[in-house]
Amino acid sequence: MRFPGRCSAVQQFISDPFTINYPLAATLFMVKNMRILVVEDDKKIASFVVNGLKQSGYAVDHSSDGEDAVIRAQTIAYDAAVVDLMLPKLDGLSVIQQLRSAAIRIPILILSAKASVDDRVRGLQAGGDDYLTKPFAFSELLARVQALIRRSTHAAEPTRLVVGDLTLDLLSREVHRSGEKIELQPREFALLEYLLRHASRPVTKTMILEHIFDYSFDPQTNVVDVLVHRLRAKVDRDKAMIHTIRGVGYVLRPA
Repeated sequence: MRFPGRCSAVQQFISDPFTINYPLAATLFMVKNMRILVVEDDKKIASFVVNGLKQSGYAVDHSSDGEDAVIRAQTIAYDAAVVDLMLPKLDGLSVIQQLRSAAIRIPILILSAKASVDDRVRGLQAGGDDYLTKPFAFSELLARVQALIRRSTHAAEPTRLVVGDLTLDLLSREVHRSGEKIELQPREFALLEYLLRHASRPVTKTMILEHIFDYSFDPQTNVVDVLVHRLRAKVDRDKAMIHTIRGVGYVLRPA
């Protein structure tokens, strides 16, 4: 599904694909209304993945069995699919094989508890494009889905992230605000990049811990608060861009 009445945002992005200006980029991808099919029979996992993808700006459909997934994928033009292997009525490998036989080239991320090399090889040989084992971090699933969509649409990867007068260069790893260079430590840089990529959207402490520190959330830890405080001291000297949302987390907005 496309919304041709909003071409100006798309044209602005296309004119300079190597600089993403948020929240323009968030608006752009929601305008494009990318639709993802999640094929998972476990209700808890399905709810976790579907809700996470929706919160990331995607339209999401859910199938709980393989036969329904094949019907949906044959009638709706999805931008990507997340497919479990152990499914009722028709298993995940058969779903993928049927879609590929029907010349449906939708990018497919296989999601499975089967973690052996042989299982991964079978999944990829059946026509899957990527393979993620359970348990998994949602941030990794989201990154893999985004990578599949980028490859399938040949979208350019941005080299700069820009919000207001704040610029982060991913190649030189330099940060400037109002033309003034800001020196950041590696984790400060990683946090700022994460906030910029989610500009105008709240991120929780759990999301930051998972992305920056790569370990399970400990409600008693204050490492996120300390890191945010350090980043604010360098980035928000005059006008605040990093805001606390009580009971939720943090959000970066133009000053």
